Amino acid sequence: MRLTPRERAIAALNLREPDDIVPTFELQFQLSEALLGKKHVSDEQIDQASPTERDRLLHENAELYIEEAETLDYSLINLSMSPSRLEYLVPTIRIIRQLAGDKYMLTAHVDGTMAIPNGQNMMDVAIRLSERPQEVHADLQKSAQNAIECAKRLVDAGVDCFAMCADYCFNDGPFLSPRMFREFVTPYLAQVIAEMREMGAYTIKHTDGNIMPILDQLVECRPHAIHSIDPQAGVNLKEVKSLIGNKVALCGNVSCAILQSGTIEDVIRDSERALRDGMPGGGFFFCTSNTPFLGMPLENYLAMLEVRKRLGRYQR
Repeated sequence: MRLTPRERAIAALNLREPDDIVPTFELQFQLSEALLGKKHVSDEQIDQASPTERDRLLHENAELYIEEAETLDYSLINLSMSPSRLEYLVPTIRIIRQLAGDKYMLTAHVDGTMAIPNGQNMMDVAIRLSERPQEVHADLQKSAQNAIECAKRLVDAGVDCFAMCADYCFNDGPFLSPRMFREFVTPYLAQVIAEMREMGAYTIKHTDGNIMPILDQLVECRPHAIHSIDPQAGVNLKEVKSLIGNKVALCGNVSCAILQSGTIEDVIRDSERALRDGMPGGGFFFCTSNTPFLGMPLENYLAMLEVRKRLGRYQR
């Protein structure tokens, strides 16, 4: 009997080979309108709807998540498009479970750790880290605890995996030095992941950029998987697989730069490379190095998935 998409994901997250094809998913799929002629409804649209209309919108949104997963053969449904507020996200999760049962792994975005600051507050953050570290630690502990409480509500609603999407790295390396990362990120990341594991949930830690200087610390925190093994930052999937593939699953890493501006032939070559480097031994999800973002040519993304159908098969 063939595995369900969810069971395929569980096999990969537990560092095993699935029954047949390598699982795939995306942190976010922004091309629904191009693929299906439909868009996810926003929190604001739901706010303005009557109670009856609100229920209809939530059902349509849940149905769109399922239609995307069925069309693209995803193993995970990432609940990362709108609506995003818990008051709407929780019923969306429950509706998907009612309609699809346990066919798919349901994933929500919860992190709680310190990401790269934005351009407006980067200097302020640097000053606080240097001059008021205890204040920063207090804020980080509060953020971690808030993430844990949010995760509990989502697990109760039916989520069984968390994508942790705080970005830590630029293309040339992490924002914080490895020493500072160990002080200001690693303890809180480990804490949140441990609590999520205690809830029975899986965890996928995402960060773009060059993760190599902090790779050991990411693994130490015990996520089930790491995403996105960023080729635009020079991170080599084959190397990372050889270093940590026996400890954590890997997700990636077809170049979004190639998907955005390359030819179909370029996409096919890079997709073949990702499968060749990531598949051996299992513990691998085939996906982009970020997301299929708005403006990416749909035909390029679909060409990537066709390579998976052709070459992403495990031998039995």
